[in-house]
This record gives sequence, structure tokens and C-alpha cells, in this order.
Amino acid sequence: MKTVFLFSGQGSQYPQMGLELAERYSGSAKILECGSDIMGLDLKDKLANASAEELSQTRLSQPAIFTVSLLALNAARENGIDNCAVAGHSLGEYAAMYASNVLSMEDAFKAIKLRSEAMAKAAENQKGAMAAIIGCTNEEIEQVISGLGGFAAPANYNSPVQTVIAGEEAAVDEAIAKFGEMGKRSVKLAVSAAFHTKLMKPAADEFKASISGFAFSAPNCAYYSNLYGNKLDTLPDMPEYLAAHICSPVKFVDELNAMQADGIDTFIELGPNKVLSGLVRKTLKGVTNVNIENNETMEKALAALKG
Repeated sequence: MKTVFLFSGQGSQYPQMGLELAERYSGSAKILECGSDIMGLDLKDKLANASAEELSQTRLSQPAIFTVSLLALNAARENGIDNCAVAGHSLGEYAAMYASNVLSMEDAFKAIKLRSEAMAKAAENQKGAMAAIIGCTNEEIEQVISGLGGFAAPANYNSPVQTVIAGEEAAVDEAIAKFGEMGKRSVKLAVSAAFHTKLMKPAADEFKASISGFAFSAPNCAYYSNLYGNKLDTLPDMPEYLAAHICSPVKFVDELNAMQADGIDTFIELGPNKVLSGLVRKTLKGVTNVNIENNETMEKALAALKG
């Protein structure tokens, strides 16, 4: 069995996420204390009491999701679950960096704080939109967006049947209408920014400068990249890489296919919800695919892994 740990991205959050894991596992206290100190807020209180609307705000959603991903990682390790690879979807790459020793816990939380602030500021200054397009080929999507009156581009290649586009809100709305005329389904996402496009360049530039002094170590296991869609054989210039990561599409389908080609047969999503487990199911056949976000899913995962 070759196992990869997958980490959730922004949009997977929900009220009271991670609380069961926080209360059950001994390593949770260190994660919550470290994150709360660096973020300047009580993360356990936010997980317990923040509304869905509050959790959807970038400045809180990113550290909250990252925290729950680390709580799930800790729970998996306390239950003896091991891995030979890591990957994350967008924000999830930061949990993957911590899980593979690329960043310390302290620096990972600091990076999340700086990233969330830079991206929130860019979103406020440059309103945008995102939409999931269902059942279209990449060629069909490119053809539609090339004929729009404004800017839009692919942002997340999530599965063979789902690609997220992002851009100026009027252009995204125009694209949704065109896909509708083609009989294709579109779902506008509950965000007010065009993440993973050139509209995030101000955030990328600010973030790159702010993490220039961080210490990045070589990963201690296979590390799969959103930016390239495959395994990183050598660690790139990480401030440059993470800045490009903010404005470039997430090549998650390519990542999943690369993992399976490398012999990985067990995919464990760590963090809130089961978005990535769904993408694995739509993309790969013949693999073990589980998620861990609370006590119930932990027990199910342990049973599946033993079976």
C-alpha cells in the first residue's frame, strides 16, 4: 500500500469543523496554541462559534481550514496511519508543506496569515468571480472564454468532468450564459475574487516579498505540485513558486494521474469536508479513497485501511 495525504482547499469550511479531533487527540493542543498565537485569535473558539458567513471570509477561512487539516493529520498519525506522499489543493499545499517538513508549524501558520491577508486585500481591490463548469472538455471551455468580452480563465482543473473558471464578474456571468446555451451546467461559487488568475498578482507580489526570509527544507516524502501537476523532484525557489501558485491554475487532475502512475493506491483526505475525495472518485479507478475530518470518518478510514 502506497498512501498519499491530501489536504483540503478554501471553500471546504463549515461551522464546528475539527472540534471532535481537537478534543480527542493529545497533539491538538499544540496546533491550536501555535496557530492562535500567530494568528492573534482563539482558533478553537472560532472553530466552535464562528458562523458560516464569518468562516467564508478569506482572512479566517484560510487559517481555519489549515488548522483543521493539521488536526486531522495529527489524528491520523496518532492512529498509526503513515504516508509516502503529500499533496494539497490550493490552500491545502501549505498543510502538505508542513506534513512533509518543508515548513515548520510556526512558519506555516505565519505563511497562512500573510497569504490570507494579501489575498483578501487583492480581492477587495479587484472584485472577481468563479464558477464550476460541469461536463465540458478543456477545449470547449477555452473556446467559450476566448470569445468573452472580458477576462476569464481556467483556475482549477478539478476532475475530468469539472473545471473552475475565474475572472471579472461580468465575464464569468457571460461565460455561464454561454455554457447554458450549450446545455452545460455551471455553478457560480460563493466567492468575490478570481483566485488562481492574473487578477491575484498584487497578492502574489506582496506575499512573495513577505516570505522571502522563510526557511524551506527539502520534503521528506514525495511532494506533488498544483503548479506543475506532477511530483517535485527538487525544491524550487519557494517564494517564487508560492507567488506563482496564487495566480496560476490548480492542475489537480494531472497531479492525481501522476500519483497513480507512480504506484500510489491509497488516497486519504485530511481536513474539513470531502471535496478532494469526490475529485479522486471522479478521476481515478481502482484506488482506496477515504477522508478524515471527525471521529466517525476516522473509524471508517481505519476500517477501510485494514480491509
